Amino acid sequence: MSPDIFWFLPTSGDTRYLGTSAFGRAPSNAYLRSIATTADELGYDGLLIPTGSSCLDPWVVAASLVPVTRRIKLLVALRTSLGGPAPAARQAATLDQALGGRLLLNVVPGGDAAELAADGVFLAHDERYQAADEYLAIWRALMRGETVDFEGRHLSVRQSRNLFPPVQRPYPPLYFGGSSPAAHELAARHVDAYLTWGEPPAAVAQKIADVRERAARHGRTLRFGVRLHAIVRETAAEAWDDADRLISHLTDEDIARAQRVYAQMDSVGQQRMAALHGGRRDRLVVAPNLWAGVGLVRGGAGTALVGSADEVAARMYEYIEAGVDTFVMSGYPHLEEAIRFAELVFPRLGKAAVTLSDRALTGGAFDGRATQPVQPSPTQEPA
Repeated sequence: MSPDIFWFLPTSGDTRYLGTSAFGRAPSNAYLRSIATTADELGYDGLLIPTGSSCLDPWVVAASLVPVTRRIKLLVALRTSLGGPAPAARQAATLDQALGGRLLLNVVPGGDAAELAADGVFLAHDERYQAADEYLAIWRALMRGETVDFEGRHLSVRQSRNLFPPVQRPYPPLYFGGSSPAAHELAARHVDAYLTWGEPPAAVAQKIADVRERAARHGRTLRFGVRLHAIVRETAAEAWDDADRLISHLTDEDIARAQRVYAQMDSVGQQRMAALHGGRRDRLVVAPNLWAGVGLVRGGAGTALVGSADEVAARMYEYIEAGVDTFVMSGYPHLEEAIRFAELVFPRLGKAAVTLSDRALTGGAFDGRATQPVQPSPTQEPA
């Protein structure tokens, strides 16, 4: 079976170059819709809608995509540090109903204490995971249709109920990423799929093994995924040239400023991302075809698969061998790269893409007698 491949919605803006340039794109709803509908048409399985103070609200963005998407699933943040589990259960059930069962939820306790403080949350790292544990215990029970009485250290509810069941039972699947022992334990206890940022395959395999072992102690099994950028071209030389071009507008001060901010975060995952390159341009290739240039100035996922389509697919199969069945991909700019990635990589992963690979195309009006009729692909619907 081919893996699930998700794309990414850049709700804080998009660009052709990292850093300051004349090619920035505002995250207008019209632009985000164009990315979402393109990914839907191309056959991507899901779309990650990120969260954070620099992003548009993910729930409002997801709601705006209900009428314009058909089959793609939306992976939306469930912020366990912001708001209560009972209102969130109603919200999730409502959106899952509107999407006809296409909602996925990305559990986010939060990785930046300063950002959380600006939202009125003052919890230390492990306290956030303790609170998330209580939150998910309540939320999951509500979504199963139970009446919940819960008295915890961080959260309490009395006779709480969710009257609006989701389409997906018992609830939309829970995804989650985190690299600390507390995060791994939360994943083992509560979620359906564990996501990691794109570390080298051997490191990813170690994290998967730890989460899998912890989950087994609770009598549970999980799926596993990896979050990566991609710079894939028809030749490796083109891909590496474009990787260099992506960071060509960055100054040393841009990099130093970003790294100072990330160094203040208590996110273990962010610390592991920064350690791959140390803020240095001469340490960006951290494994075969795995490039850490994005992480010089971007928090969170900071690595990209760079190379020809065959090389990128080969590296993806290495992650699959490590236990990964889901890839959450992105590329700059996200609209064009969604198309490029699907055209070049999907066929190499056994995944149908919306293409006319067997037909000579000129775009001319009088080509009818020189070409064969087009047969709908598995991801196309007959007219």
